[in-house]
Amino acid sequence: MAGQSYEQRKTGTESAAEASKELKRKKRMKLVVYAAAFAIFQTIVILVFSLTVMRIKNPKFRLTSVTVEDLTAVPTPVSFNMKLSAQVAVKNTNFGHFKFDNTTIWFDYGGVGVGEAFVARGRSKARSTKKMNVTVELNSNNIPNNSSLENDIKAGFVALTCHSKLSGKVQLMKLIKKRKSAEMSCAMLLNMETRVVQDINCQ
Repeated sequence: MAGQSYEQRKTGTESAAEASKELKRKKRMKLVVYAAAFAIFQTIVILVFSLTVMRIKNPKFRLTSVTVEDLTAVPTPVSFNMKLSAQVAVKNTNFGHFKFDNTTIWFDYGGVGVGEAFVARGRSKARSTKKMNVTVELNSNNIPNNSSLENDIKAGFVALTCHSKLSGKVQLMKLIKKRKSAEMSCAMLLNMETRVVQDINCQ
């Protein structure tokens, strides 16, 4: 009986030790799984953060509207003088603000410069659009006599284009600064009869 009791106790002790080892092994496996899951989660977060927040894009610079304040145009001898009030917009899709420098918007007719507008330096907040109003005076002084301006004025429509480049820096979390620029290239049609600028198309 004593021998049998000893064997039973020995078997029970061994079983308890095996159970304890199995329990420790399962705990270690859980820790490994948790650590792996945490590492994968961190990798996904860093990847998403890099592809969204940390990805710095060029802002967009656009001419959104133009109003004719004053207009004088004659077909013979061909000439025009006009004063326009324009609204421009700087769209910043980044998670940091875009601080831009002074720039100029150049207006052309048939590839010939007819006027310019000054845009003062400023800042477009993160994930927002900054709108600004500018005034520009245009004239036909530099347009050659052999151009199609006379026919356009008689027809009542004058096609204009404008272009500009806005340069500055995007700043993220006061740590990362990256130089970016936004280019404007717009075309529009001036209705001489109604004195309305229509069909504004920017790229």
